[in-house]
Amino acid sequence: MPTLLPPIRLSARSRQTLGEIYDPRRNGLNLLRLLLSAGVIFWHSVPLTGRTVPWWPAHQLLGEFWVDGFFAISGYLILGSWISKPRIGRFLLARVLRIAPGYWACLLVTILVLAPLGIWLSGSTLPPDYGSSSVQYFLNNFFLRINQYGIAGTPINVPDPGVWNGSLWTLFWEFCCYLGVLGLGVAGLFRRRWTVLAVFAGMLLVGILSSSVVHNYYATRMGRFGLMFAAGALVYRYRHRIPVSGPLIAGAGAVILLSALLPNYRLVAALPIAYLLLCVGALIKRKSLGLHNDISYGAYVYAFPVQQILAGTALVALPSVAFGLLSAALTAPLAIASWFLIEKPGKNLAHRWRRAPSGPASVLPVSEAPSPTPSS
Repeated sequence: MPTLLPPIRLSARSRQTLGEIYDPRRNGLNLLRLLLSAGVIFWHSVPLTGRTVPWWPAHQLLGEFWVDGFFAISGYLILGSWISKPRIGRFLLARVLRIAPGYWACLLVTILVLAPLGIWLSGSTLPPDYGSSSVQYFLNNFFLRINQYGIAGTPINVPDPGVWNGSLWTLFWEFCCYLGVLGLGVAGLFRRRWTVLAVFAGMLLVGILSSSVVHNYYATRMGRFGLMFAAGALVYRYRHRIPVSGPLIAGAGAVILLSALLPNYRLVAALPIAYLLLCVGALIKRKSLGLHNDISYGAYVYAFPVQQILAGTALVALPSVAFGLLSAALTAPLAIASWFLIEKPGKNLAHRWRRAPSGPASVLPVSEAPSPTPSS
């Protein structure tokens, strides 16, 4: 089947490459994403229990690596999704069904179950305006942009008051990255060899400027999320040239650790993070580690309100590690339910739509050596 990117030829002396190793049906990316979600949970367990993380060189890296890793993996998979099926409707439907239903369900579960439970366990009662504020909470946050964090002033009596879910705001930027891929694809720019490299260079420049000269909210977010997403996309673009080996993976890990000494570690570590995660994920072939059911998204969106509920009780006094373990255990049932009841049916619907007969692609493809469709 023709695809969009021009061929990148390998020399006979090349090692085995990421493009050769990665199998969309047998890899460990779901496991890595679940571990990244766990990292978010444990990191949040420090401030949500009222503790302050002492500053040290790895402070930024430990706090932001987890979400940055999500964006790097997404950049690889989402670009691959467009390249394999370059059709606007199918691409948009798959992206919306993957992210929006679980997000909307989380808003409703927070309103109807989690927030009332948290208010009750903290010894308070529902505020008189809880109903109207709940409607506003859902509507104000409907389009992935978080404009309202609390409901009728709750939660209270917690170290981080007035915020029921401090994790959802990153989903807006994730979807913006999806739209960026769509826009470049529709414009036919993925037919150009330099496009993905140019986007990465542009995001790197934004990251440099937003770290030193331009102090703007949108530039800062683009310099973080856009850079990490573009790093994953760049790894996809050159996957047939990128060798996979233990020394290179270890070297990438060393660069990531050393980058913690910089004010903005991503300026050096964006590509090493993408390389390390994607190569490790591609190398994991054991069926038991494949995690066919991906509960990482549910774990990410539900952990914060669960932690806020616990923070409103005497359990807030637990050590941060114990608090994180309890939070993860209580979040797991919600994440599993989100996957089986909402996310997986939506993903299956998108796959059925993608398999349906259709007309020609929405952009003119350029031949490339065929590769399997990444899961996304």
